[in-house]
Amino acid sequence: MTRAFPLVSPLAGALALALAFPASAEPAPGPTDLDRVEVHGQRDSYRAQSSRSATRTDTPLIDVPQSISVITDEMIDDTAMRGLADAVQYVPGTGMAQGEGHRDAPVLRGNTSTADMFVDGMRDDVQYFRDLYNVERVEVLKGPNAMIFGRGGTGGVINRVTRQADWETTREATLQVGSWDRRRATVDFGQGVSDAFAFRVTGLYEESGNFRDAFELERWGINPSFAFRIGERTHLHVDVEHFEDRRVTDRGVPSDAAVFEGRRYPVVTGRSTFFGAPHLSPSDFQVDAVNLLIEHEFANGATLRNRTRYANYDKYYQNVFAGGPARLNPTGTPVVGIAAYSSATERENLFNQTDFVFSAQTGSVAHTLLAGAEFGRQDTRNYRRTGTFPSNVCYNGGGAFAATTSLFCVPLANPRYTGAVSFANNGTSDANNDVEARIAAAYAQDQIEFSPQWQAVVGVRFDRFEVDFRNRNTGQRISTEDDLWSPRAGLIFKPLDDLSLYASYGITYLPRAGEQMGSLSPSNRAFDPEEYTNYEIGAKWDLAADLSVTAAVFRLDRKNVIRTISPTQSILVDGERIEGVELGISGQITDAWRVMGGYARQDGDVPGSDAQPANMPEETASLWNRYDFNARWGVGLGAIYRSEIHPQVPNAVTLRSFTRYDAAVYFTPSESVELQLNVENLFDKRYFVSAHNDNSISPGSPRGAWLSVTLKF
Repeated sequence: MTRAFPLVSPLAGALALALAFPASAEPAPGPTDLDRVEVHGQRDSYRAQSSRSATRTDTPLIDVPQSISVITDEMIDDTAMRGLADAVQYVPGTGMAQGEGHRDAPVLRGNTSTADMFVDGMRDDVQYFRDLYNVERVEVLKGPNAMIFGRGGTGGVINRVTRQADWETTREATLQVGSWDRRRATVDFGQGVSDAFAFRVTGLYEESGNFRDAFELERWGINPSFAFRIGERTHLHVDVEHFEDRRVTDRGVPSDAAVFEGRRYPVVTGRSTFFGAPHLSPSDFQVDAVNLLIEHEFANGATLRNRTRYANYDKYYQNVFAGGPARLNPTGTPVVGIAAYSSATERENLFNQTDFVFSAQTGSVAHTLLAGAEFGRQDTRNYRRTGTFPSNVCYNGGGAFAATTSLFCVPLANPRYTGAVSFANNGTSDANNDVEARIAAAYAQDQIEFSPQWQAVVGVRFDRFEVDFRNRNTGQRISTEDDLWSPRAGLIFKPLDDLSLYASYGITYLPRAGEQMGSLSPSNRAFDPEEYTNYEIGAKWDLAADLSVTAAVFRLDRKNVIRTISPTQSILVDGERIEGVELGISGQITDAWRVMGGYARQDGDVPGSDAQPANMPEETASLWNRYDFNARWGVGLGAIYRSEIHPQVPNAVTLRSFTRYDAAVYFTPSESVELQLNVENLFDKRYFVSAHNDNSISPGSPRGAWLSVTLKF
């Protein structure tokens, strides 16, 4: 396809000498074997017992003073999840904004982000839709996590733990077909070749539509990984991924300018109606990544890990979409203004992390100590072009109709645009920049066990974050340097071995370059970064060997928000305060009954306004159940509730609350064949699932069904 500028050349050979440590993925299950009950039981669980991501040490979740939700491999399979939007549906306090139809945009504790995603603990911050074809589990860590992950993570982070070569024999292929011509195939094949070498390959190919008119999707990926035992105490893992995603950029439907009982709502139209020009709205994404990981265990039990990730991202999207609400034109006909732009981003990430973990004793007090460093560089090129139309009579921002070329008004009854669009960089507000970011960080953490009942976690990270920004339109160069101290502290009380009560505190920062490093300007370069502080108390209770419940109460404060008070003066003020309660459950109630879900209630305070933060519901609740009648037959039933949300501040538009029910049937005719039927929106509920702003609102899917066949060799 035609691009606005040539590809950034890869750093050829830059990683030839890099080393890093193995990801914390759990061992993949082998084929079903009645003599290996323990392995089979682990695979069937919706409950994760430990995580390395939260502390960089292998710590039971009950001993981590933080709210963490883990979507396990079995939960992903049982609900036929394909992407992060599917995964977060059963995570309390977490949602997904629309992302303009071309990217993941999770909403964690009222904060929307396009960059707070990680893979195996390494930053994966380009805007795209992530697939789960190669994922062992998804970890959602809520609240600021800068001590572990660095800048950002204002409401939390999402970490994908990938499937790694691990000497377990895995031979599995899944074919999925269903509504709207979905055709999806995945493979997972791996085994040990010798005591010193193992490999694993995961792959994906998908061609699908959906219920939206003219929507098309094609994506494919391959992720081979290799494991080496170098002596008795050293392990090396190497994996490579190539992933492509091509689709129609779909920004949903606009709102109606008419006010009904003091509120505005999305336009009344068919769920499948496309606004704009699908043939002029491509999204094209590609990533090539290499991960090298090494781990050495010393004779005294200390562990040294080093990991390196290089990733080359190439993203281009164009959209011709509803740029304003539906209004009555001077002749009384309802019309919608169509807008257009294109955007291209190329980024090269190179990160290296080193962790040294060791144990120590001071009297009766035990310590698990972590010392580490991270270095990274990110080179980014951004280029945007605004679309213009033939001159026509359409409305402006105030709703007045006049001749214009920035919008093209089409009838609400037939909102497809079939005319010409000219795209060009306007030389001023359209991005045309090169950005180089350099990261150098050091961190230390102490997990302290005073007694079997009392524990603490204390840590601090220092980041030096440097950015060189060049505006290619004006030739202007801007450089900034931020020194960021990010502390974290938590206290744990365990009145019982399977019950922990905790309190925690943490801080993170968002530098002025922004999460996508395109926001730096002469007017904001001198200001301190935005600061986010999280206070949390909670409880974690392992009710049974494989059933956990959690509860958390939190407050998240945002500071250092820029407020313009005159054309020549701006000041820093306090921003939103989010307060909330989260409840979670995961695991097995009986040997046959598995559950995962939760409840969250959140309240946001936007200074100077009675509005709620954008895309943050006051209440959410979800619960997925799987019940197996016997070794062959099982059923699943899920319910998802979300209270009303507002796409933007000051809450001019409302998306009503909804409850959706999903279901599944499972049939296992033999050890080598599994069949699964998933039904989404069982009762065909009409609702709006997400939004980007007041005029980019995604309808929820009608009832759809997908049949999956899994073969195990």
